[in-house]
Amino acid sequence: MGDTVVLNPRDQVAIALRDIRAGETVDWSDGSGGAGTVRALEDVPRGHKVLIRPVAAGQHVHKFGYSIGVAKTDILLGGWVHTHNLKTGLGAVLDYAYQPRLDDAGASGTAFRAAAGADGSVSAAPAAHVGSQDEGGIAFRAATDPLPGGQTTFRGYVRDDGEIGIRNEIWIINTVGCINKTCETLARLASRQFEGRGIDGVYHFAHPYGCSQLGDDLTATQRLLAALVRHGNAAGVLVVGLGCENNQVDAFKRAIGEYSPDRVKFMKAQEVEDELEEGLALLGELVDYAERFERQDVPLSKLRIGLKCGGSDGFSGITANPLVGRVADAITAAGGTALLTEVPEMFGAETILMERAADEAVFHDIVKLVNDFKDYFIRHGQEIYENPSPGNKDGGITTLEEKSLGCTQKGGHATVTDVLPYGEPSRKPGLNLVQAPGNDLVSVTALSAAGAHVVLFTTGRGTPFGGPVPTVKIATNSQLAQRKKNWIDFDAGRLIEGMGMDALRDELLAFIVGLASGERQTNNERNGFREIAIFKDGVIL
Repeated sequence: MGDTVVLNPRDQVAIALRDIRAGETVDWSDGSGGAGTVRALEDVPRGHKVLIRPVAAGQHVHKFGYSIGVAKTDILLGGWVHTHNLKTGLGAVLDYAYQPRLDDAGASGTAFRAAAGADGSVSAAPAAHVGSQDEGGIAFRAATDPLPGGQTTFRGYVRDDGEIGIRNEIWIINTVGCINKTCETLARLASRQFEGRGIDGVYHFAHPYGCSQLGDDLTATQRLLAALVRHGNAAGVLVVGLGCENNQVDAFKRAIGEYSPDRVKFMKAQEVEDELEEGLALLGELVDYAERFERQDVPLSKLRIGLKCGGSDGFSGITANPLVGRVADAITAAGGTALLTEVPEMFGAETILMERAADEAVFHDIVKLVNDFKDYFIRHGQEIYENPSPGNKDGGITTLEEKSLGCTQKGGHATVTDVLPYGEPSRKPGLNLVQAPGNDLVSVTALSAAGAHVVLFTTGRGTPFGGPVPTVKIATNSQLAQRKKNWIDFDAGRLIEGMGMDALRDELLAFIVGLASGERQTNNERNGFREIAIFKDGVIL
């Protein structure tokens, strides 16, 4: 392992692969003939940036081949580049123009123009075709990566309505937060009573909403919970209401749509004499129903993977996120679906996604997705570019455009085929963008509601939580993987320790297929860490 890595010939920064002390001389190479040494003027923590080409105040600083911000002051060779001398170069709401074009092979694609914001700034990604890295950007290529060993199937469950599951679980969904503890008790009692039956467990997902909500806010809660009711990982679902909440059971049934009474049962706690006795009886019926299902060969084209990062660091955009992008390419090339969210962490890299829109309608859906989220910040009087978080900054990420350029790599290079409103299920194979914020619990829940059977969660600092579906924690660095073995499921840090991308991609794909086939569990499943969080934007009565 060397001292640094330079990601693109245009970059003025190298990323430190170890702690670099002031006065040390370190080597760097940009992979295209550019190389040299630089003497560190100050300490540069591992994962942070050291300047390898001088930058004057007001100039853009590049990483990944794109601008990650503007220098606040002159920065000298060997200087530590971070929040003290670099600021965002992004503006507010932008206008984008769709312009169809042909690529070098004659295939249709998308070009665009990003109009400057009121302050004169524009999005970080250039309004031009992005080709190879030598042209100055993250390379685009067709998502045609083959699956290792000719893998075409996994062992999953086929539901009566055609939905696919990778687990045979019973879920308890409460319409309102007032009965969280009742549902928690039901799940605990049922797990004990039905242990050893043909199910993978009984689970409840607590939340505080469903009452004192109005309008779109209540509708969003209903839509999210209804999507979980329809999820294929749940063989059977018990919906529990209280009886006096805004989210009444009868109204919630309309949000669910068509359902099988064998698979979905309902109980109103205020209307039964003993809600625990009644609930256990209904759960027993659901277990009887769930036992009918057995694993069978399912095409990989039916698999949906969610893509998420949290606790990112300076290695996220170098190791785990590109690795997950390669996996997303393989799944979508096989006809499957990859789901990418965290809309505020697309700011500054949104034009890369727009460039890959399947058609003009999808292009405008991406524009609306991005600008509506910016309007959401503005409407609440908040700074659009407040991100990255304190933990991100400690890990080496300085600006939102730097975070976004690393974050969006999880989506690989596939065509964006659809944009999903919050709580809506995916219907089109390929790369889908999902409306949700960057918050870990909220976004993983949204990915699950969109139909993700499993979520690939990259992290440089670590987190123990898990969503309602298996949540694979992928470490960006090997130190984290070794230190938090009860959190981390996969070590992507091996990429900077000599392991090749193709070999690691194949290993992660094999891990995912084994996970989907029930041959292994994630740490969040073993630890019993399963949570949901609902995106709230409205008044509480």
